[in-house]
Amino acid sequence: MPDYRLMEQQLSDTLSLQRRPVAVTFRETPPTGVLQFTGTAPSGCSFWRIAEAGRTFYTVPRDHYNCAIGSYTHHLPPPQDRAQELEQTLSFMAGAGYIKIEEVSRIPRLPQPPGVVIYAPLGDTPVEPDVVIFRGRPGRVMFLQEAALRAGVCTQAPLLGRPTCMALPAALTYGVVASTACIGNRVYTDVGEDELYIAVPGNDLPKIAEEAQVIAAANAKLSEYHRGRRQTLATE
Repeated sequence: MPDYRLMEQQLSDTLSLQRRPVAVTFRETPPTGVLQFTGTAPSGCSFWRIAEAGRTFYTVPRDHYNCAIGSYTHHLPPPQDRAQELEQTLSFMAGAGYIKIEEVSRIPRLPQPPGVVIYAPLGDTPVEPDVVIFRGRPGRVMFLQEAALRAGVCTQAPLLGRPTCMALPAALTYGVVASTACIGNRVYTDVGEDELYIAVPGNDLPKIAEEAQVIAAANAKLSEYHRGRRQTLATE
């Protein structure tokens, strides 16, 4: 397994991250030695915040049922007594003018239901992750997309918005994706208004991390170059 602890340290320095990147893995069964999440959470993205804070754990499908939208993107059908919650949530959002019902069919979903979802800070992940979530300031996390292009990793998906959790299946399908997040995620995770997410497929992360330092150094040189051009050429 790659040295994810070193990778996290290098990427955190390069991207000036204030929060730890989160490794997310979808499995049929939990890995040995990882504790099951206990308690309740209002959304699947709430587990990102918990992992950012340093905890490694796994969830089972019922841990996700409090968020009907997140259950949908994670392909986790709710039990019969909660089956109406997705329609109720969508109707509420549509009534508020937040979405149009026809948008729902275009939301990326996992191809099949996972038995468990494992969350960990990247450097502590007990397994190779499927997706790694970064959040930070656009002027720094943009290095990830530029590094992905340099590494030959697909980055063709559009800028994503609501719901934030669709960034996980989208990354598995399209490659590196950026998300502006949604209001629910911002409330549940405390993400700042000046931050956005980048979701990276786990199997592409090592080569992207390798190129990130090259991209950061190149940006530093180009920043100096463009500042000089502005000082010389701008007359406003």
